[in-house]
Amino acid sequence: MEQFERWFADARAHVPHEPTAMVFATADADGQPSARTVLLKGYDERGFVLYTNLTSRKGREALANPKASLVFPWYEIERQVVVVGRVEQVSSEESDAYFATRPRDSQLGAHASPQSTVIPDRATIETAFAEVDQRYPHDVPRPAHWGGLRVVPATVEFWHGRPHRLHDRWRYRDDGSVERLAP
Repeated sequence: MEQFERWFADARAHVPHEPTAMVFATADADGQPSARTVLLKGYDERGFVLYTNLTSRKGREALANPKASLVFPWYEIERQVVVVGRVEQVSSEESDAYFATRPRDSQLGAHASPQSTVIPDRATIETAFAEVDQRYPHDVPRPAHWGGLRVVPATVEFWHGRPHRLHDRWRYRDDGSVERLAP
């Protein structure tokens, strides 16, 4: 995590748009992979945290088949971090604390959107949003279906672009070992 912190500080300093963006890859029960870009909302020695509607495709897949990968593609600084590990749900207390920091419209959207389900038109989601806005004129509680997922790393690979495609690659394992990989 110390190496990630150094590289993440570089990304925050040199990646102008969304240095927290990461690709979150999961697989369904049949092993069919799916991936999407999400935002890193926290990390510590326990792992990397994102928040989502837990009934969405990514939420369902991550909880039913708790193995995932994250990719931080920092093109501007020719670096990439790949995390592979198991998924666990963060505590309700952590989810509540983070939800309380979200902008009000994002809180309302978490209630209004049946994420990953088919809807007939844009008006459906806009109407649902307006109804939730009226239902919660002040504090917006965290919906029960919304919470955090933590990817607990088994490995974290750091890739740094170098001339002649002789890139540097290091893989850190959860047993404390570090391996240099050929580019």
